[in-house]
Amino acid sequence: MLRLGKREFGPHEPVIMAIVNRTPDSFYDRGATFRDEPALARVEQAVAEGAAIVDIGGVKAGPGEEVSAEEEARRTVGFVAEVRRRFPDVIISVDTWRAEVGEAVCEAGADLLNDAWGGVDPGLAQVAARYGVGLVCTHAGGAQPRTRPHRVTYDDVMADILNVTLGLAERAVSLGVPRESVLIDPGHDFGKNTRHSLEATRRLDEMVATGWPVLVSLSNKDFVGESLDRPVKERLIGTLATTAVSAWLGAQVYRVHEVAETRQVLDMVTAIAGHRAPTVARRGLA
Repeated sequence: MLRLGKREFGPHEPVIMAIVNRTPDSFYDRGATFRDEPALARVEQAVAEGAAIVDIGGVKAGPGEEVSAEEEARRTVGFVAEVRRRFPDVIISVDTWRAEVGEAVCEAGADLLNDAWGGVDPGLAQVAARYGVGLVCTHAGGAQPRTRPHRVTYDDVMADILNVTLGLAERAVSLGVPRESVLIDPGHDFGKNTRHSLEATRRLDEMVATGWPVLVSLSNKDFVGESLDRPVKERLIGTLATTAVSAWLGAQVYRVHEVAETRQVLDMVTAIAGHRAPTVARRGLA
């Protein structure tokens, strides 16, 4: 059972996490939700389309203009409080690696801390424990925040992913983070080249077999673009194909830009797997 905020999810219940970037330079939407009203409209749309979680980020993942902890908090804390006020039942996640920002957003009402940089600030897990919120434990290959991989090598990329994420997850629980609120993430593109990310996808069932719920952040990423030789705005089909494979292999949470399309893919895969009945079943019966 996965428990986040006020919600509980069964083992075969896929969960959508909608991306809401509070940055002027995000790689995908180029700042479309930097201002409050477009960002709140994005939350409303994502929830209407089937997202259970909104993931709010104040710093883009890639290199760019330096963003201090104070500026990151300015972009996220007040917005978290407003989302909590307007959408009391939505699960609010904040994408941050900084413990001080994590503390501030938890005070404002966040339910989940999405640590995409693999515990680079060990204090973030302590914050999650103190507030009783969830934590995403990600493999980033030892990369520092906002850096791109360069000639990274692994003897066995999935072995490294498992070693790191399971270690982070067990540490979080030992600090007091609720076990049912901890997720592990292979960290596609983070500290990895395209072949690493493809192998991580191919072997996701090894992560699922650990018993920890698996989160995947696939949406429009470079490994999709390089696999198909497509620019950022033409990666939806590749993303959805990767989503379907990940769902079949047992991943549970999907961090995405396109909520409605992802919802249909996940519903179809769970129907094929026998975990969800068809919405309508008239064929051959009328």
